[in-house]
Amino acid sequence: MINSDSTRDNFTISTDKQRLHVDVIHSFLSTSYWATNVPRAVVERSIENSLCFGVFQDSAQIGFARVINDYATFAYLADVFILEPYRGQGLSKWLLKTILDYPDLQGLRRWLLATKDAHGLYQQFGFEPLSEPRNFRQIVNPNVYSV
Repeated sequence: MINSDSTRDNFTISTDKQRLHVDVIHSFLSTSYWATNVPRAVVERSIENSLCFGVFQDSAQIGFARVINDYATFAYLADVFILEPYRGQGLSKWLLKTILDYPDLQGLRRWLLATKDAHGLYQQFGFEPLSEPRNFRQIVNPNVYSV
């Protein structure tokens, strides 16, 4: 896997983990509805074990997403965000297009994600409700990060 960058105006999307600002990512995720109170060490481990896409304005990180995958058949899109001051500029759409076009993620049989509030965004890129939800099972531990 080779790090790659995509640039538009003064924004860049990069897969170079060395550019990531873990403080920004942790700050956002620890207050998100899906990862409330997530410890920094868990965020660091998730970054280490995922294909990550940072969104930057110059050198400041303003967005993030990660893909948990096997590079062959399956990918799970997680932790997607654009910081509030930068929303409404098409950055989330550009981020999703960049992820879905990423060379190492072509030919996958299945992509999954979970969202509470961004159905319209993901639908634009072909994500649909599960066709056979009864075939899927989960283990959920909603209090895993509680003190």
